[in-house]
Amino acid sequence: MVKIKNLHRLKQKEIRLLLKEIEETLQLSISLSNTKVERGKIQDIEFIFLENTPCFFRKDTTLFFTILGLLRFKPTFRFVKVDMGAIQFVTNGADIMAPGIVDADNNIETDDSVWICDETHKKPLAVGIALRSGKDMLQVKKGKAVKIIHHIGDELWEIMKLFV
Repeated sequence: MVKIKNLHRLKQKEIRLLLKEIEETLQLSISLSNTKVERGKIQDIEFIFLENTPCFFRKDTTLFFTILGLLRFKPTFRFVKVDMGAIQFVTNGADIMAPGIVDADNNIETDDSVWICDETHKKPLAVGIALRSGKDMLQVKKGKAVKIIHHIGDELWEIMKLFV
């Protein structure tokens, strides 16, 4: 059983601030009316739970989707699409290298929170921080493009599997 520390339900004012942060940081506009929204820590990682599912987490001060959050909301912004040959490296936690990128949101700016998907099924594989703009990711075909923060198979993934 997973131990969630300091689990508490958010008040309306906190939910409004969270919605604003989600829209600004993740480019996602959602409604959380009639949704149970809670905050808690698992192994010193702060999670935002929506109806008992960890959909977001915070690393340092930045808000990120969890893989479960990506599957729930299916965002269309701030994506980085990688070729099928890159999947095994991404799921082992490797940062995203520019040669493996086949598409990216042109609106991505350096230091944005981004999510990574495969080119065929468009399934989420990881989340990270953009090391360059979306346009550069497509034009410059060498070097690192995204620093991975969370990926399928990592410690966060193992924690989240307990919630599905």
